[in-house]
Amino acid sequence: MTTVLIIDDHPIVLQGCRRMLEDLGITEVIEASDATSGYRLFSGRRPEIVVVDLGLRDGGLGGLELIRRIRADNINVRILVFSMHSDPVIVARALQAGATGYVVKDTSPESFIEAFKKVRVGARYLSDDLAMQVAFANTSGRQNPLADLTPRELQTLSLLAEGKPYNRIADELNVSYKTVVNVSSQLKQKLNAANLPELIRIAVQMLSATP
Repeated sequence: MTTVLIIDDHPIVLQGCRRMLEDLGITEVIEASDATSGYRLFSGRRPEIVVVDLGLRDGGLGGLELIRRIRADNINVRILVFSMHSDPVIVARALQAGATGYVVKDTSPESFIEAFKKVRVGARYLSDDLAMQVAFANTSGRQNPLADLTPRELQTLSLLAEGKPYNRIADELNVSYKTVVNVSSQLKQKLNAANLPELIRIAVQMLSATP
C-alpha cells in the first residue's frame, strides 16, 4: 500500500490533491498544513511519496529546507513539488534540494496525475516547458538574479511580493524585525533596487508573474 503525504497551507489544494490521488486508487493519504507538522508526520508515518508546496513558512522552515530534511532522512522517498512558482531558478533549486518532480499549480489535473505517476515509480518529472526553461537558465550566460539569493532572502522576497509589511514578515519567519530590515537591505543591493517600493515591484515581477 502506497502512503502519500501532502504538505500545503491551502485547504482547497489539500482537498483537490486528495481527490485526485483517491481517484488513482491511493487510499492512504495524510495531510499537513505547515512545514513543522509535515516533517513530524513524515518522520512518524514514513510515507513513500511526499507532495509539497514551496511556499511554506513556519518558524523559518521553508519549502526548500523541508525538502532537504526529508531527503536527508530517507534517500529513497519520492518528492513531488506542487508550487505556484514557475521561475526556472526556483525549479532548479527545488530539484537540487532533492525533489523528484516539479509541477506548477496552474497546470491541468491531467498534468498533475502524469507527474504523480512518474514520481511514484521513481522517475523524474518536469513539463516540457519547465525543462526547457531550466536547461536554458543553467546554460545562459546571463545569470538570473534569484540564483544568488539565500533561502532566507527568497522567503523574504516572496512575502514582500505578497505585500506584507516588515512586522508581518518577521512574525511569519520567526525572526526579529531588525533581521527583516537587514535582509531587505541585502536584497536591495543584490537586485539593484533604490528603495523599498522598487524592491517590492521587482519581487512581484520575479515571483508572482508566470513566464
